[in-house]
Amino acid sequence: MNGKLYLIPSTLGDVPPLETMPLSIKRTIEEIDIYIVENEKSARRYIKSVSATKSQSSLRLFPLNKFTNPSEIPAYLQPCKQGISVGLISDAGCPGVADPGAEVVRLAHENNIQVVPLVGPSSILLAMMSSGMNGQNFAFNGYLPIDKAERKTKLKQLEKRSFEEQQAQLFIETPYRNQKLLEDMCRILHPNTRICLACDLTLQSEYVKTKTAQAWKNTTVDFHKRPTLFIIQKDQK
Repeated sequence: MNGKLYLIPSTLGDVPPLETMPLSIKRTIEEIDIYIVENEKSARRYIKSVSATKSQSSLRLFPLNKFTNPSEIPAYLQPCKQGISVGLISDAGCPGVADPGAEVVRLAHENNIQVVPLVGPSSILLAMMSSGMNGQNFAFNGYLPIDKAERKTKLKQLEKRSFEEQQAQLFIETPYRNQKLLEDMCRILHPNTRICLACDLTLQSEYVKTKTAQAWKNTTVDFHKRPTLFIIQKDQK
């Protein structure tokens, strides 16, 4: 019998793990010694914060990031074929969602390895929940183009799609460029288009606010270098 692939969420910032996740995360981490991770140092720190008594020397960690050779990934699931379960941990949030873990999950399905998703914080879902926008029809678009002209075109495209399909449009930015993106949005988007900023989700400094582009022009908020989800929607009414 194959082992399972457990998708293990992690925190969205510096907060005690069990304040935002169920005990199933702790039980799973205490049972598993083999993990696929984005960064070994942060993964070890996270595992220790969840289970302080977990033996660090027993851990086997496989790297999964932009430097990983795709040809190496199938071997990461070899323990599952030997009946040993493996955990997949994201650096922040849920594995496989805006995260390189999707390729591992695809291979698990192809090899008849059971995939077990565990409950945990997702910045995308938390932002949508708190935005007041259309939670029945939304799309996550990742990062917008850096080039000014391309960014303007993309923002107008997303605004048009949100209007025509009543589909909320989510995207992110490198935290140190947050302020510039908001300024661009206020300048480019229709004054009545709603913009939600969902910043530092689950943390003590959490800030979530939805206003029109026009209203944001007159609002001062410091979210420089703070992880933020941006959502826009142009209403038909």
